[in-house]
Amino acid sequence: MTPSIEITAVAGVPDIKPGDDLPALLAAALEQSGGLRDSDILCVAHKIVSKAEGDVINLASVSPSEEAQRLAAELNKNPAKVEVILGQSSRVIRAFKHPDQEEGTMICEHRLGYISANAAVDESNAEGEGQVITLPHDPDASARRLGQALEARFGVKIGVVITDTFGRPWRLGQVNVAIGLHRVPAKKSDIGGVDAWGRPLSVTEPAFSDELAAASGLVVSKAGRPPLIRIRGAAWSPEEEPSARDILRASKEDVFR
Repeated sequence: MTPSIEITAVAGVPDIKPGDDLPALLAAALEQSGGLRDSDILCVAHKIVSKAEGDVINLASVSPSEEAQRLAAELNKNPAKVEVILGQSSRVIRAFKHPDQEEGTMICEHRLGYISANAAVDESNAEGEGQVITLPHDPDASARRLGQALEARFGVKIGVVITDTFGRPWRLGQVNVAIGLHRVPAKKSDIGGVDAWGRPLSVTEPAFSDELAAASGLVVSKAGRPPLIRIRGAAWSPEEEPSARDILRASKEDVFR
């Protein structure tokens, strides 16, 4: 039998505000969309997790440092936003503005280790003007809390992948990637197995969590903003305490430095 999976955008999730009971709101939406079964995986856009946990910053309350003001002038960016980006970053890898760009870009290593534009600080899907949303403080812990609450509500064992949209080196466009995990393995290892022709596999390790996150993007649009995707039928084995950071490449393996 040819393997198949079902990917569903779950309707009915309201706009999330700081302090909202996110598990309860997602459970209500899921109950209207067929509920949950054992081994279902939920892909949850980090924006709603960040909003519920209060990771929303009003730029008017931010006092830019001298470094932020210098970079803002070079990149034609809001100094307050640059200050937030610096606060979320362990280092700025590169900051640049092409002549045809209205606003430049900061490629940063986020304090969690992720490499992304502007340390994932984003204005899209923020409630009002002058607000930015940051990543959750601990996305893995957020995924565990959400997963455990939904498991208790529905009486099943599920996986949760908290996602964000990243660009990729040497490729155009963006894809969803995993930044927080509950039960879902960050990667699978085929090392020690064989390929379809019987040749031994020595380095093959699919990034399973990123594959799930990217697949969830197939039923997501910015305009529609469905922040909750249910994936049913995937073949996977639960792990006790996985971490999305398990697939971060060590800096000592950076061949582009």
